Amino acid sequence: MAGEENRVVLYGMRVSPFSARVELALKVKGIEYEFVEEDLMNKSEALLRYNPVHKKIPVLVHNGVPFAESLVIIEYIDETWKEGPRLLPHDPYERAKVRLWAGFLHQQLFEAVASVIKTDGEAQERAVKEVHEKLKVLEEGIKGSYPGGSPFINGDNMGLLDIVVCSILGPHKAQEDALGVKFLDPEKHPRVTSWVKALTELPLVKEATPPHEKLVGILQLFRARALESAAV
Repeated sequence: MAGEENRVVLYGMRVSPFSARVELALKVKGIEYEFVEEDLMNKSEALLRYNPVHKKIPVLVHNGVPFAESLVIIEYIDETWKEGPRLLPHDPYERAKVRLWAGFLHQQLFEAVASVIKTDGEAQERAVKEVHEKLKVLEEGIKGSYPGGSPFINGDNMGLLDIVVCSILGPHKAQEDALGVKFLDPEKHPRVTSWVKALTELPLVKEATPPHEKLVGILQLFRARALESAAV
């Protein structure tokens, strides 16, 4: 996009699932943007200025106006740039259904996965069990809500649900290597596994995904810090 009035800047971290969601949304819509890599141990003055309450990434700045929270940002992108593929369906019922499942993924599945990363021993075993329970709910939800069985829940193009599930389960191989646990089971979760596999093979997703070794290292570092904090 030419012109300062249409400048789009994303403040985030390439290894953050929340930033990854927004980047994928921008790429799907074909929006030109500038990415500013943040160091969460030394946050930039710009990030603190644009998100003074939560001081978190991602923050999207469009025309000098900041927007925070990944799901809020994605809906803003979809409503502002109406050209290109829609990230949410036009139909109100279908749109509400997408929002419901996006909330489940964001609030329940992601939190369960995060608990596995941040715990060990029996607590981690319980967290892994919870992840599998959430995946079972998702598997049944796909079967009931999307009986067509398409790997792309929002139709032929990546939509909001595809983007959110990709940000959580896309790096499942790195999660397995870093944590020594397996989340996706093609026998127990055939639809979810097929969905994630189809998404991760998209050129757009491959381009936006950090190297496997980097993801493993970041997950191990995050886990070590979380366990150290819990021990204090």
